[in-house]
Amino acid sequence: MSNACALTGSGAYAPPNVVDNEQLCAAFNAWVRAENRRAENAKGTGAEPLPESSPAWVEKVSGIVRRHYFESSGILDPEFMCPRIPDRPDDQLSVQAEFALEAARPALAAAGLEGEDIDLTIVGASSLQRPYPALAIEVQAALGARGFGLDISVGCSSGPFAIQIATQAIQAGTARRALVCVPEIPSAYSNFRARDSHFILGDASVAVVIEKIDDAKPGAFEILGTTSFSRFSSAVRNNGGFLTRCDPEGRDAADKLFYQDGPRVFHDIVRLVPKLVREQLHKAGIDPKQVARVWLHQANARMNEAIAKRIGGPDVSAPIVLEEYGNTASAGSLLAFHLHKDDLRTGDVGVLAAFGAGYTMGAQVLRRL
Repeated sequence: MSNACALTGSGAYAPPNVVDNEQLCAAFNAWVRAENRRAENAKGTGAEPLPESSPAWVEKVSGIVRRHYFESSGILDPEFMCPRIPDRPDDQLSVQAEFALEAARPALAAAGLEGEDIDLTIVGASSLQRPYPALAIEVQAALGARGFGLDISVGCSSGPFAIQIATQAIQAGTARRALVCVPEIPSAYSNFRARDSHFILGDASVAVVIEKIDDAKPGAFEILGTTSFSRFSSAVRNNGGFLTRCDPEGRDAADKLFYQDGPRVFHDIVRLVPKLVREQLHKAGIDPKQVARVWLHQANARMNEAIAKRIGGPDVSAPIVLEEYGNTASAGSLLAFHLHKDDLRTGDVGVLAAFGAGYTMGAQVLRRL
């Protein structure tokens, strides 16, 4: 019996609340004009007027045209600028667990499995709704899965990191079939009052099933290699957390939401990720020219184009889903995989790679069965 593993099913879900650049910029600019009026009326502040945003500028710098939100009315309200997501009582399914199930159920169906066939459930996301109990255990219960569950959060690499953990658990014999769920609601930590980032993030949920290759059917993807990497950097950061309430002066500061040094991230990541992926391909005995497709974290269209060329050359296929979904945090690479995998032929090799705050990078080399 082989010790190899395969991705045997995938599922994805994007909420129906679609907001395009025109709508988002209109809300942002309404807030900017109100802030500028307040500053003008406050004598002696000396503050420079806040600049407005524009749909053309947003698309130029990011490649994003629209994105899906779990809830959009609050985001488009210049007086609120945050999704309105009410708390739920403890006896109801939590918001993020519900979001995970939207992708988990079609992933299981694609693999021809039921919840009870799963004995390892992992929820990976850039931010988790609560510290405990683990969301994965809630998803496990809702699906009727067996075994155990755990959460993992390593920024936008959470999906591939979770796949690596699941793969190694199956290889070690501590699980037989694993479900990895990546329910991302980054709109909840987006700063919709920050011109440089108010347009970046969107919400989506994805899931994949991992099994031993002996259980895989034709069309699944063998996992030829998996790797994870981390190196500390504050270039992408969010300081919100359980200690936030302990310092009232900084509780509502902008650093408690997503923020980044965009140019620095671009410079670092474009050099780091291709190097690590090519090293992984070398270990797997694969020439980069053999790579048919690269499914990358959906952070920025120009960044992805540069990374893909450095991995597999100018002709490598690297699907971009940013235009429709925006940056969906750790769901992005798996969303690209789910939407752009079915046309690959038996024997084709692809690379699933995500990168994010940390810095972190996780990647899998896959071959179509």
